Amino acid sequence: QVQLVESGGGLVQPGGSLRLSCLASGFSFGYYSMSWYRQAPGKGRELVAFIASDSGSTKYADFVMGRFTISRDNAKNTVYLQMNSLKPEDTAVYYCKVVKSMVDYWGKGTLVTVSS
Repeated sequence: QVQLVESGGGLVQPGGSLRLSCLASGFSFGYYSMSWYRQAPGKGRELVAFIASDSGSTKYADFVMGRFTISRDNAKNTVYLQMNSLKPEDTAVYYCKVVKSMVDYWGKGTLVTVSS
C-alpha cells in the first residue's frame, strides 16, 4: 500500500531554514510526480510545490517562489522541500502527496512553526 512519511519539521526563527523530507513506499516512486502542500491553522490546504517524476519540471506557489526548492532522489524514494527565509506566515502542517490511479494519497504531515 502507498505510504508517505514526512519529517523535518520543527520550530525555527523568522529568516531561518528547514529541509523537509517525504519518504515514499508502496509504489514505483520514480514514475510519479510529487507535490508538497500545507495547511495553516484555520485555513484550507494549499499547494506549495510540484516536481515531475524525472525532476524535469518544477512549479511553485507565488508565495514561496525564490525561497523554497523542491527536489527528489528517486534512488532513495524521497522528495524534499528546502525552505529558506522562512516567515511566520509559513507556519503550517506540511504534507506530501502523490496521485496514483486517480486517487490522492497523503502523508500525516509535519508541523513547521516559524516564530521568534
